[in-house]
Amino acid sequence: MRQSVSCPVPANEPQRIASLYAYDILDSLPEMDFDTLASVAANALKMPAAVIGLMDSERLWFKSQIGLGVTHLDRSIAFCAHAIMRPDEVLVSEDLTKDARFVHNPLVTNAPNLRFYAGAPLINQQGYALGTIAVADTQPRTLSDAEKQLLKDFAKLVILAIESRKTATLLQKLAMTDQLTGLPNRVHFERVLNAEISHAKRSKIPFKLYLMDLDNFKWINDTFGHPAGDEVLQEVSQRMLNEIRAEDLLARLGGDEFGLIVRGDCSQFKDTITSRMAYAVSAPLTLSNGSEVSVGMSIGSVAFSESVDSIGELLGVADELLYQQKRK
Repeated sequence: MRQSVSCPVPANEPQRIASLYAYDILDSLPEMDFDTLASVAANALKMPAAVIGLMDSERLWFKSQIGLGVTHLDRSIAFCAHAIMRPDEVLVSEDLTKDARFVHNPLVTNAPNLRFYAGAPLINQQGYALGTIAVADTQPRTLSDAEKQLLKDFAKLVILAIESRKTATLLQKLAMTDQLTGLPNRVHFERVLNAEISHAKRSKIPFKLYLMDLDNFKWINDTFGHPAGDEVLQEVSQRMLNEIRAEDLLARLGGDEFGLIVRGDCSQFKDTITSRMAYAVSAPLTLSNGSEVSVGMSIGSVAFSESVDSIGELLGVADELLYQQKRK
C-alpha cells in the first residue's frame, strides 16, 4: 500500500542516529519505568493505544507499547518519522483519513485502522529527537492545548528515564571493570565463574579455570616505579587478550594476578593456551622511559569437576597449583 508522501529525514540524521545508538537501548528487554509511562499516558489522555518509540535508520522500535500489539514499524510507515521533524511541537492528526500525509498509510487503511495520532518528540540533552511518545485511537479525536502540554511533559519524563538508564548502565559497567587495563575485574569474574559452575552442573558442558601471576613484576615496580608497572600491566593484558577466543573471559583479579575462564571442551587447549600466553607475555617490552623489560608468567589451572561445590573450592585448587609452579 503506497504512501502519499515519502518518509522525511532530519537534516542532522547522522548525528541523531549516533546519539541514539550511544544509549545502547535498542532491542533491550521491556522495563517497568517505560511501560508505566506508556500506560499512564494512555490513561491520562483516555487513549486505547500509547507507544514509546525510538527511530533508527530503518525502523521505529517500541521500547514500550500499549494497545498496538507490535514491537516495531518500518520507518516508511511510522507517523513518528514526521513528528521528529519538528522537535518543539506535538504532531497531531485528528483524522488520519483526511491527512494527505497518512491517508494511504497501511496503519490507517488496514488493521489496526487508526484514525487519530498525537506524538511528542523525545529530545535529549544534545537536542536530538530520538523518537516519540505517542497516543493513538481508532476514532477521530481532538487534543486540547493542555493535553498537548501533558504529552510534552510525558516526553520529558521518558528522556529522564532514558538518561537514568544510561547512567545506571555506565555505573554498572564501571563497577565490573578494572580501570587500568579495561579488563573485567574480580567482582565480574567471580560472578561469571559462579554462573559457569551452575551451568556446567546442569548442562554437563565443561570449562577450565586458569589463574596467572606475573614473574619479575615486583622488580619492575621497585626499579622503575608504579607508572612503569602500570604500563606493563596494560601491555600484558592486551597480549593475553590476543591469545584467547572471544567466548572466553579474561579478568584482572588484582595486582599482577589474572584469571581466565575457557568454556567448552578444553582438551584441545591443554598445552597450547598456556604456552601461547606465556610466550606472548614474556616477549620484551619497551617502557615510555626507553627501558626494555620483560616478565614471565606462572599459571595454575583446574578443569571443572562435578565434585566441586563452590567457587571458593575451585579458586583454591587453581591458586595452590599456581603457587606450586611459582615456587619451582
